[in-house]
Amino acid sequence: MNSNLAFQDEYIREELIDGQVVLMSPQPSINHITIVSNINTIFNNFLKGKICRAFPDGAAVFLTEKDCFIPDFIVVCDPEKVKYNGIYGAPDLVVEVLSPYTAKRDKSYKKQVYEQCGVQEYWLVSPNGKFVEQYLLQDGRLELAEVYTQPEDYLTEEERAAYITEFKCSLYDDLLIKLADIFDRVE
Repeated sequence: MNSNLAFQDEYIREELIDGQVVLMSPQPSINHITIVSNINTIFNNFLKGKICRAFPDGAAVFLTEKDCFIPDFIVVCDPEKVKYNGIYGAPDLVVEVLSPYTAKRDKSYKKQVYEQCGVQEYWLVSPNGKFVEQYLLQDGRLELAEVYTQPEDYLTEEERAAYITEFKCSLYDDLLIKLADIFDRVE
């Protein structure tokens, strides 16, 4: 047992996945927290004065009778879905930051449920690989649109120029997202 008193009453978070209560991953890494904070900052600044709202890690998303997830970040554009204790229905954008504990579930079951419920855009973000997989809902399926990766430092300038390091969220024509901003201060 941890003797640090700060951890004695540790809040245990859980999700409902296919009707089963599943404990969420242990305390997220600093890189994980930094990425979520960076994405939240990008969207909060952009969404000021707009109807859509950004919610960082902690908002319960009630999708089906068997599925209640707590994604790392979401954007919701329908105010009717936002209730005092969570989001009821599909967010417009869902972001999951991958960890060894959750990656398989994020890439398979959760993606499938998000797809079936009508999430318009889904990102999988890798802190270690520093890449973003962007999935867009097309004909009822979340299809991989692109993988955005930061170029390695050892590449030539010409090789680095071939990488796509900024992209748009499909929800907004005027929001350009830079990988450098997502991975700012990530070690």
